[in-house]
Amino acid sequence: MKSICSWLLIIIIFGCSQIEAPPNIILIMADDQGWGDVSYNGHPHLKTPNLDSMVKNGAVFTRFYSAGSVCSPTRASVMTGRHPERMGICGANCGHIQTEEITLAELVKQKGYRTGHFGKWHLGTLTKDVLDANRGGRKQNNIHYAPPKNHGFDVSFVTESKVPTWDPMVTPPKSSGDVNGSLIEGEPFGTYYWSGPGMRVIENLEGDDSRIIMDRVIPFIEKSVSDRLPFLSIIWFHAPHLPVLTGEKYKSLYSGLSEDEQEYYGVITALDEQVGRLRNKLKSLNVYDNTLVFYTSDNGPETQKEVREGKIPFGRTRGVTNGLRGRKRSLHEGGIRVPGIVEWPRKIKSGTVIDAPCFTSDYFPTIAKILDIELDKYKRPFDGQDLQPYWSKQKDIRDKPLAFYFKKNYALIDNEFKFMGGENEKSRLYNLATDPSEQVDISIQYPKKFKSLSKIYQKWYNSVQKSNLE
Repeated sequence: MKSICSWLLIIIIFGCSQIEAPPNIILIMADDQGWGDVSYNGHPHLKTPNLDSMVKNGAVFTRFYSAGSVCSPTRASVMTGRHPERMGICGANCGHIQTEEITLAELVKQKGYRTGHFGKWHLGTLTKDVLDANRGGRKQNNIHYAPPKNHGFDVSFVTESKVPTWDPMVTPPKSSGDVNGSLIEGEPFGTYYWSGPGMRVIENLEGDDSRIIMDRVIPFIEKSVSDRLPFLSIIWFHAPHLPVLTGEKYKSLYSGLSEDEQEYYGVITALDEQVGRLRNKLKSLNVYDNTLVFYTSDNGPETQKEVREGKIPFGRTRGVTNGLRGRKRSLHEGGIRVPGIVEWPRKIKSGTVIDAPCFTSDYFPTIAKILDIELDKYKRPFDGQDLQPYWSKQKDIRDKPLAFYFKKNYALIDNEFKFMGGENEKSRLYNLATDPSEQVDISIQYPKKFKSLSKIYQKWYNSVQKSNLE
């Protein structure tokens, strides 16, 4: 009898050893970081050693896209795997995440995850009682009240929208860019951090904003690991969104360059430092190998208003696209092609390069597939697809085109081809493999491809409109 019991114990232990623990999941997003705003993409000045290390140890996307060309739409795509127009998020400070949507936090909680959101929220207001940011605390905007707690997050430390990248609660000099003319330097900025409904944070809010955010992320991860719970941590940094300013430590890394360059590059390096801090913490907690980490930006680089109007020659934001056409607010490549990295040592071979076009809407179905959650049961269209076949090298060609819509402009990317147009522009066709800067319209040379992509786009757009009516 004793012998039988011993064998049963061995079988049980062996069997359990074959069951892989679900991965911890971290989604990191910078704000307005351009395709070229990383040293691994050849920037002549920027120092981003920790992002470079992620690329070396994981997989880099050579063609990764934000689902929107401004903040809120892309964030909605990450959270739901669906195009933001399906839920009425038409731009920054427009709409909010609907309770009918299934969020990533709600998805993973089905599998016992602890969930946390840190940094910029920008998917609705966070208070009805205090004047906050662009919309919070104003009666007419109460319909947009949508704090993280209402969408599956156990823990949060968030702002409604932008804050200065240094001393985030304090109005910076107007030279830092995008400072409301009614605000007074040194006085409150008017956007606050909240840890829950009615819970305004007032401590540890000085210095680098990326560090301030990570100071809340680390304890959340430590507690989750201590409690032996898998975790989802969404970290949406404010950097390098205007207003841009940093500390002397980071400016000194770029001495000899202009003050604007020192501030902008320093902000990104400060963010990169916090990415390194996070990865080191995962290693010290012995969870690094089984943690899935995505890194990207919500859209291409900004050009501040004064520059666009010709009032100043350059301005504080120095983001680059490496020659891609367009910037933030544009569906040209420079507005939507962004840095894209994924690291998961247990599953992804170091030095992997993914050339197929992928985008932020892909996160949701990828995570669902990893956790064996069937999405068909939700009876709604999802715009992304599972990324695992691309990093495992089972596929190198995209099955499902990437579709975009923003302010009556549209685009559809089908591997090397891109179909795009707008209300006041004729539809065009580009070959991104030979013409990444989108200079030559080839619609006449490829009439069948042009017509085919036009039909695919129209079918997708009709689906989006149907979602809005439901």
